[in-house]
Amino acid sequence: MPDTDLDQFRAETRAWLEANCPAEMRTPPKSEKETTWGGRNPEYAHPDQKVWLDRMAARGWTVPDWPSAYGGGGLSPAETKILREELKRIKARNPLNSFGISMLGPALLKYGTEEQKLEHLPKIARGEIRWCQGYSEPNAGSDLAGLQTSADDAGDHFVVNGQKVWTSYADKADWIFCLVRTDKTVKQAGISFLLFDMASPGVSTKPILLISGNSPFCETFFDDVKVPKANLLGTLNKGWDVAKYLLGHEREMISGFGLGGAGKDPLVEAARKGVDPILRAQIALFEVRSKAFAAMSEKFIDELKAGQAHPAQPSMMKYYGTELNKTRHELQMAAGGSDALEWESEDSHQGAAARSWLRTKANSIEGGTSEIQLNIIAKRILDLPS
Repeated sequence: MPDTDLDQFRAETRAWLEANCPAEMRTPPKSEKETTWGGRNPEYAHPDQKVWLDRMAARGWTVPDWPSAYGGGGLSPAETKILREELKRIKARNPLNSFGISMLGPALLKYGTEEQKLEHLPKIARGEIRWCQGYSEPNAGSDLAGLQTSADDAGDHFVVNGQKVWTSYADKADWIFCLVRTDKTVKQAGISFLLFDMASPGVSTKPILLISGNSPFCETFFDDVKVPKANLLGTLNKGWDVAKYLLGHEREMISGFGLGGAGKDPLVEAARKGVDPILRAQIALFEVRSKAFAAMSEKFIDELKAGQAHPAQPSMMKYYGTELNKTRHELQMAAGGSDALEWESEDSHQGAAARSWLRTKANSIEGGTSEIQLNIIAKRILDLPS
């Protein structure tokens, strides 16, 4: 697209955002309740969350680079980049947080049948269905291919039995994308990828309380759950290919924690207020690394969208982004001193800083541990032996 057309697109996009993004949606969320997840029974802490979601979804801009036939905006990579820059310029909140967008959607676009794409993608784009991920099991974490949740052939459907763990927001999700074993005689080559409704008989969840005092994670149980064969994504026993592709997008998503959020950076504010000189130096070093990571991320994401990324790039992004995010919160707590540990008052938003700091400890575990990412980098980029 010529630069003049892109300039016009930017001007039109800027004007539309100024007219349609509510003022309340140009401030950082104060709590998890102010994050928009959508779903069958959505929860909104402020009515403008729904206004913002509906307006963006109507344009396909919750997923601007998806084809318009599937609820997306049909934008080119250059247009998508401009939209993201303009959203960042006005400090707009994400209109929709969705594992359907960040993880399942790309897998559906690559491996789904046309019927599956038309059935699921528009609902994801509009925020009508909230998804969760059924990967890890009590005895299959880092060795994910060792999973034992089974899906037995029962004619026109599968019967699923087993357990998943660390299933984020399973107690709030409407559907799950789930790895199951359909051949018990082999490991990776015996795994399939199923989609099914969490309201199906035989599905139950149990929250897992974290040290932060919150509970985004769950145990999820399947007892003779019937899943139509039409819900098989990809080829039978080839689900490991889908799983690996999706993991790349999940790691890209998690790496985004390293970029921080909208609004004023608490670390910059702390540094300006004259904290301890050593801490100021640590904050300055962090800021340099943060800027470098932002530049690297932009380059990597452009390459990923263009299909030019090295297979190990998501692991690089995930490793450095999560370590950077943990450092950010460690420094925030250090800058805040003992006051930052306060846990329950309205002034601290019920201990938002301390709870977020504790939550970051999971960043280097979820989506593949930091050790796993370093192994992938060592093998695929440095050509070190296994």
